[in-house]
Amino acid sequence: MKEKMPAHIAIIMDGNGRWARKRGLPRTAGHKQGAQTIRSIAIACNERGVKVLSVYAFSTENWKRPQDEVDYLCKLPRFFFNRYMEELIKNNIQVRFLGEIERFPEDTRNVILSAVEKTKHNSGLILCLAVNYGGRREITLAAQRYAAAVLKGEADLQIEEEAFSRYLMSSELPDVDLMIRTSGEQRLSNFLLWSNAYAEFIFTPVAWPDFDEKQLDLAIQEYQERDRRYGGIS
Repeated sequence: MKEKMPAHIAIIMDGNGRWARKRGLPRTAGHKQGAQTIRSIAIACNERGVKVLSVYAFSTENWKRPQDEVDYLCKLPRFFFNRYMEELIKNNIQVRFLGEIERFPEDTRNVILSAVEKTKHNSGLILCLAVNYGGRREITLAAQRYAAAVLKGEADLQIEEEAFSRYLMSSELPDVDLMIRTSGEQRLSNFLLWSNAYAEFIFTPVAWPDFDEKQLDLAIQEYQERDRRYGGIS
């Protein structure tokens, strides 16, 4: 299984609400179950030798959802880290985040920053939570930083892709190798637009709360069977 293992897996965790609705439960129950799935899939990726797992936890567009659901999603990091922090540390998992967390309530910001601080020396899987994150926003902010550097004389107007990528939020992460979207939808939804440039995409009908190690292994197996040419010829 470790042969041709994707170094960076990104997941759009779709289907929490539909999963809950099918069971006659509120949408928040689906989000809670989805948080538990993050824990199990992170540990599974760590065991398989994946270097980075990035999950789309809260997009810049999610603020448009009903207020009670937004309020619950803002509280979810506190539930997740309060429940699973010891286990993440035990498994040598390092927590990072992408996004503008300033818009979240103070206690939510604090719990995310605390998780990053407590795990910063861990050397296993990097679990990266994309929170209040949007791919276009990431590139826009990078362009602003680059333009400011040019005006200050700290950067040249002529720039290569690799140099520009250093201005991105995701600059310290490798490009995505495998991008998985659950629950049957087949679109990118503004997630890691730059990093996903040459990722292999897998769309599964399985809702995120039901996505387990078996589904992860099936996705990795399909990835391993593909021929990644990066625009060239095998």
